[in-house]
Amino acid sequence: MIERVAKGFYAQRLFIKSLSGYYNGPAFAVASARLYNIGSYQITNQTVLAPMAGVTDLPFRQLCKELGAGLVVSEMVAADPSTWQTRKSRLRTQFGAEPAPRSVQIAGYDPHMMAAAAQYNVAQGAEIIDINMGCPAKKVCRRAAGSALLQDPALVENILQAVTSAVTVPVTLKIRTGWDRANRNATTIAKIAEDAGIAALAVHGRTRACRFVGTVDYDTITDVVAAVKIPVIANGDICLPEQARVILDRTGAAAVMIGRAAQGNPWIFCQINHYLSHGKLLDPPSTDELAAVMTRHLSGVHQFYGEPTGVRVVRKHMGWYLNQSPAGKDFTRDFNQLDSAAAQCLALQRYFGDNLHSCQRAA
Repeated sequence: MIERVAKGFYAQRLFIKSLSGYYNGPAFAVASARLYNIGSYQITNQTVLAPMAGVTDLPFRQLCKELGAGLVVSEMVAADPSTWQTRKSRLRTQFGAEPAPRSVQIAGYDPHMMAAAAQYNVAQGAEIIDINMGCPAKKVCRRAAGSALLQDPALVENILQAVTSAVTVPVTLKIRTGWDRANRNATTIAKIAEDAGIAALAVHGRTRACRFVGTVDYDTITDVVAAVKIPVIANGDICLPEQARVILDRTGAAAVMIGRAAQGNPWIFCQINHYLSHGKLLDPPSTDELAAVMTRHLSGVHQFYGEPTGVRVVRKHMGWYLNQSPAGKDFTRDFNQLDSAAAQCLALQRYFGDNLHSCQRAA
């Protein structure tokens, strides 16, 4: 874990240096946290956990929230009502003791279905509805959903108006800068969103065609911030506290949204929050802290999904925590062969030895 943070540090420092000319004031200056509202909910800091299918389930959301995320968003839930009662969808809309505001992301292409999905998820306990118009996955775009919708601003407007009219809770939107480099229309979509009553907007600084490759376009995010009055959340390759500071200052965004950088590193939220408030970096998590968080995460996944699903789901998370060290890679290779919660708990105990708290097997 510590090796991974250090390993990426120099590459990210070069990136930060390349951005430093885009904002006024000294590099890495301390600034007071700028609180913002999504509807009636005041978000307490400037970090947001991005919705990620297969990642941001309830155990991971709770962990990230406790480690400093100001807002966390669920995995994507399909608007198609035929999917709502599947076990997969029901798990994605479980909140347990998750603190407010509970945000659920919905995805689809039909305005009536999207409105009905918003109402259904509010009835299940959602306090914010987030609309997915940013997913670049082929299986989503083939259905004219996700970022494919950016090709049709009129349909975007119809969907947003349908959803905001259907529920009384705040509705947010996640988009990309456009479909491809020749069709960057994020500013147009942002204005449509604001006029439709969208309460906040997250922008990933790449087009759908770029997927997750290439340089993030923070200039377009800056343009979106200037074009609307609603909070704009900057997203895309934000991996370090210093980087978050630079991007917030450069774009004027209300917050940063962290996705892949939180995988195996839920501490990134408290690290960014501390740096934004104090201008100083927190030490990387100690072995004791790593052991405690991994144990809790492992137990939480086992309890949430049960066996055998929890045994399968947790494998990727354990790999993300440890995949930057040779010993960690050896451990995860063997861990992935284990087929019971008890065996996984015992393996993690042995890996950390006495540093690890006892791991309770799922009931």
